Amino acid sequence: MATSDDKEKYSVDMTSDNEKIGRIFAVQGPVVDVKFDHATTSPGLYEVIKSKTFDGVEVLLEVAEHLPGGIVRCISLDSTLNLQNNSRVERTNRSITVPVGDELYGRIMNVYGKPLDNKPEVKTAEYWETRRVAHRPEYDLTSDEIEKPQFFETGIKIIDLLFPLTKGSKTGILGGAGCGKTVVLLELINNIVTKHQGACVFTGIGERIREGNDLYYELEMHNLLKNVMMVFGQMNEPPGARFEVVNTGLTSAEFLQSKGKDVLLFMDNIFRFVQGGQEVSTLLGRVPSETGYQPTMASEVAGIQERIRSIRGGGSITSFQAVYVPADDMTDPAVVAIFSYLDSALKLSRDLAAQGFYPAVDPLSSSSSNMDPAIVGRKHYQVAQDVIGMISKFKSLDKIVQVIGIEELKPEDQVAYRRGDKVLQFMTQPFFVSEVFTGIKGEYVSIEDAIEGAQKIMDGEFDDMESKDFYMIGKAKGR
Repeated sequence: MATSDDKEKYSVDMTSDNEKIGRIFAVQGPVVDVKFDHATTSPGLYEVIKSKTFDGVEVLLEVAEHLPGGIVRCISLDSTLNLQNNSRVERTNRSITVPVGDELYGRIMNVYGKPLDNKPEVKTAEYWETRRVAHRPEYDLTSDEIEKPQFFETGIKIIDLLFPLTKGSKTGILGGAGCGKTVVLLELINNIVTKHQGACVFTGIGERIREGNDLYYELEMHNLLKNVMMVFGQMNEPPGARFEVVNTGLTSAEFLQSKGKDVLLFMDNIFRFVQGGQEVSTLLGRVPSETGYQPTMASEVAGIQERIRSIRGGGSITSFQAVYVPADDMTDPAVVAIFSYLDSALKLSRDLAAQGFYPAVDPLSSSSSNMDPAIVGRKHYQVAQDVIGMISKFKSLDKIVQVIGIEELKPEDQVAYRRGDKVLQFMTQPFFVSEVFTGIKGEYVSIEDAIEGAQKIMDGEFDDMESKDFYMIGKAKGR
């Protein structure tokens, strides 16, 4: 039901002889056609229109396109059940507008700022429209100083050691269904909020309602809700809500950034944003591209990614984006479009997940542009390169071992194979957020401990130990 805050937020100017009043002309699922008799006052694109069902439930519509005869085609942000033909609608003269402010910490909002946590309405001093123009990049060609990217420790060994993050970067966690993308995101939230006390915005885009529920109670149990804002447009909602909820989450992050804060923006799952846009495009009758996606996919992805950037002299937005990979096909056009904007890409392997390797990050398929001696230091860089080389050697020898056995390898290859196996096992780690499933206490591993453990394995200090001794542990310890 609409509240007084909603009515104030989407206020309507009822002047000019009701020229801003229209009537519902047709309803086809989430697509609603509205007719305005006064064409000169028809709403613009992305303006929100208010309507009501016959039992008084308010439904918000977003203008998507104009048709001949004064008809405006809209995409519903709510269920259109019980909307009636010829019922009255009202213009709001603005696009989706949501409350912004510190009052949102610990709260869950939907796409247009309505609470989903069964708590009172969010009352803030400011309301921002969610469709905003990205900050213009600032370049200072006269300055001799180049700001060095700041290394960002997550406490997850394989990420910190091989695919380091920096403040203000964009990291994608790519994988098919069931590979553990959400678990990695939840662990990142737990570790970063606990260690860095950062401001976090979590945007749930078209994922399972259960996951949002689990996230809320997980944060509440660890007393982390006070540092996190949450926005959800889950898979049970219309495609318009799943498509627009990204803008709502970004708006909250941009507000915190405008206050000079360093913001962590978690998006799960950014592929569902593209999928929601595809459904909207299909419902509007647009001709799809050759691959079946909407013809505007590239510009839609660019519009979102370009808003994730730092402000000189102000705050930063560091984003972590889960990316569902359809049928594990990394050449899918949506995945490629998202991938081109990422600084780091963590590819989750279904084979590793099936073998019980968690996190199931494939070290040979993942990449990070931050792996640079100028950012992480010479020692970190060299150890990381040696680890990648040793794992690659292990993978190539493993194919031979599967056929002829390890005893048939040359002595030096046997040593490399065993050490490579230990390094790969060492890259697994018990997570705090999965303690209830694994029964193993989670561990936070500093980058110094990760480097030292990997170095000792490769130097042969643990040659007397078995590979299984390094499975699902934190720091490397001798017997």
